[in-house]
Amino acid sequence: MNAHLQFDFIADKVKNTLTIRREFMANKNLVWDCYTKQELLDQWFAPKPLTTETKSMDFREGGHWHYAMVDPNGTKYWGYTEYLKIKNQDHYTALDAFSNEKGEVNEQLPRAGWRVTFSDKGENALVETIVQYKSLEDLETVINMGMKDGMTATLEKLDELLLKIKNW
Repeated sequence: MNAHLQFDFIADKVKNTLTIRREFMANKNLVWDCYTKQELLDQWFAPKPLTTETKSMDFREGGHWHYAMVDPNGTKYWGYTEYLKIKNQDHYTALDAFSNEKGEVNEQLPRAGWRVTFSDKGENALVETIVQYKSLEDLETVINMGMKDGMTATLEKLDELLLKIKNW
């Protein structure tokens, strides 16, 4: 990651939230597309060395994204996102959960509400993600699962994709 790009990862153990602010060297519309289009999400949404496979995606209010993060041995870690509200090119809210291959939510692992906001920061884009957990225990569970390192590595893959797209 470019050391001059903003990156904040803040855990608030009173509000049970994670706030992730990340600046990208690309315009807001391109970054929006990378977060909301399957063919682009599949290229970056997992920390190295994992890859992403989408089983189904319907980016609209009431829609979903059912995907797996796949490790080099082929083991799949399933996730399911339900899209709640969408304001095109500006923000969306969603419920995110661990799931199985059928898309059934794993109630034993934390589920979270996400609000992802896109804004201009000069020539760059700034994405602010606020992740709300039901309890401090859920927040601490995902922190202990490596959420910060995972998000850092995942967003670095988005940097690489944006650079590739811009150079096409």
